[in-house]
Amino acid sequence: MDIAHYYLDGNADAVEFCPHDSYHHVLAASTYNLQEGDRPSRHGSISLFSVDGSDIAGGDDHLDLVCSVETSGIFDIKWSPPGQHSNPFLSQADADGYLRIHVLESSCNGVEEINLKHMTSEKISDSMCLYLDWNPSGTSMTVGLSDGSVSIVSFLESKLEIQEEWKAHDFELWTTAFDIHQPNLVYTGSDDCKFSCWDLRDGPSSLVFQNSKAHKMGVCCIQKSSHDPNSLVTGSYDETLRVWDLRTISKPVNETSIGLGGGVWRVKHHPYIPNLVLAACMHNGFAIVSIKGNEAQVLETYKKHDSLAYGADWQKGEANHRVERTKPIVATCSFYDKLVRVWKPENEINL
Repeated sequence: MDIAHYYLDGNADAVEFCPHDSYHHVLAASTYNLQEGDRPSRHGSISLFSVDGSDIAGGDDHLDLVCSVETSGIFDIKWSPPGQHSNPFLSQADADGYLRIHVLESSCNGVEEINLKHMTSEKISDSMCLYLDWNPSGTSMTVGLSDGSVSIVSFLESKLEIQEEWKAHDFELWTTAFDIHQPNLVYTGSDDCKFSCWDLRDGPSSLVFQNSKAHKMGVCCIQKSSHDPNSLVTGSYDETLRVWDLRTISKPVNETSIGLGGGVWRVKHHPYIPNLVLAACMHNGFAIVSIKGNEAQVLETYKKHDSLAYGADWQKGEANHRVERTKPIVATCSFYDKLVRVWKPENEINL
């Protein structure tokens, strides 16, 4: 069920709901634009929206733009984990090789006003920053670079500092993620088709494992399940979502896993419903997938975007997933048509 949509000024590539209490209605969307010519340049923006997914009869204002900031071309954005800072931080990985931090500020003068203020930035590399992830304590980030390197950057007292960087892959490092249960471990995935794990306790970081056989094309996304410390999913350009048991990493749980008909660019575990995954499938829209044991099943597809399906996220907050509101709110975005959509699944999802 569609709630609302909005056309951005640039190519939309990421959407992220804020996970912090009091800000679950805040949705961030980022853009990336390449200005070609003799001196090509990359620029982008971050837009913040207020999302109201309640079923109010006659209500029209379900997706309100509350602020927008111009910046460098953005490949990825992530909110800081909840409970770690007094204000939410939004980090961006951009095409100029910078990691930038913005702080969400609000004021209540009869009407709540929300602003995004730039806090700090750090030049990570002469290569492009393609992806980022916060560690669970909100004190550092892992950043994937276009030259195949991964960088660990600390964030303490509002300052960014590169702690470690190493050449992890041969080609673009599309994704990197902390293990939320063992934050000394970092996962990486690359255009070289390799899926790797590194231990930060050993300096320089030591390779824990590397699988170079399962993915037939580049590894685009990796996400650990918050509900099962041994479960992890990967997505690949080869159009397959793979489920892994970290105790037996030589092959996926199900050798065939599940084909989604498009390159699996992003995956997001549902924050409260175990075994439920939202996937952005590039040329084939978006899919909601149920994972139970060795079986993975597509519960629903969403194909109301007319361009590359790049960004996807679930709205956070337990109050948004009460019994009387079993259908979670989803935000998705697509690249060339510059479109952000907010919607609910057609089917009942209460697993």
